[in-house]
Amino acid sequence: MGNPIVFFILAAIAIAAAMGMLTSRNAVHSALFLVLNFATIAVLYIVLNAPFIGMVQITVYAGAIMVLFLFVIMLLGADKLGGVVGEDKWQRYLAGFLAVALVVVFGIVLAQGGGVDTGTATAIDSSPAALGMRLFEGYVFPFEVTGVLLLTSMIGVVVLGRKKRGKDA
Repeated sequence: MGNPIVFFILAAIAIAAAMGMLTSRNAVHSALFLVLNFATIAVLYIVLNAPFIGMVQITVYAGAIMVLFLFVIMLLGADKLGGVVGEDKWQRYLAGFLAVALVVVFGIVLAQGGGVDTGTATAIDSSPAALGMRLFEGYVFPFEVTGVLLLTSMIGVVVLGRKKRGKDA
């Protein structure tokens, strides 16, 4: 499984990066905290003896998706915005209440043990070939829908980010 000390150190870094992402007022800083979180999760996968998933995590999420996020942030100029300023305090109270409720539910589930059988698990073929066959046999449609959604969002960003031109242009 890996060293528990390394696991807890990586978990603390991932949680700190997630909190930094949530509390940062600058959109670029939030995106960079998210990159750190994705990279830490990838290292966790590698420590847990799943190197293929770790490399996919780095390539797809920390690489491609975050480049797209940063492109959108820079194109729309969201890095220059001052952040969210609101006078509605009820949203903060609701968010705090929901966070506490989530932690309580997690605590209850962990205390009950979750009904997990501690017996031996069956070995699953996690090779890239087996994973590819599994994904493209049963999940072709979701892959195609995801591709169309990403393409549509990129076109939308370009259309929304263009400068307004005069009548003669």
